[in-house]
Amino acid sequence: MGKKIISPCISICKTDPVSGFCYGCARTDDEKRLWKSDDTKDDWKKINLKEITTRMQGWQLETFKESYNYKKKFGISLYKKKLFDKK
Repeated sequence: MGKKIISPCISICKTDPVSGFCYGCARTDDEKRLWKSDDTKDDWKKINLKEITTRMQGWQLETFKESYNYKKKFGISLYKKKLFDKK
């Protein structure tokens, strides 16, 4: 059994009304639902991770990569870390 594939959610959950993509992770609402489904295969998740990063560019892509890598390492997004640090 391989390592669990971590959800690309970085806690910036607002959907662009024109594109339908989340500002934080660039997923559609359907893709978000698929990530939560126990029936979704890891192969689909790996492909989806590549797809969503192609939807991003510039600062959005850079901040996504930084926050997602932090989440994979520490189990929490940078956004949530900053919220906890303020307390």
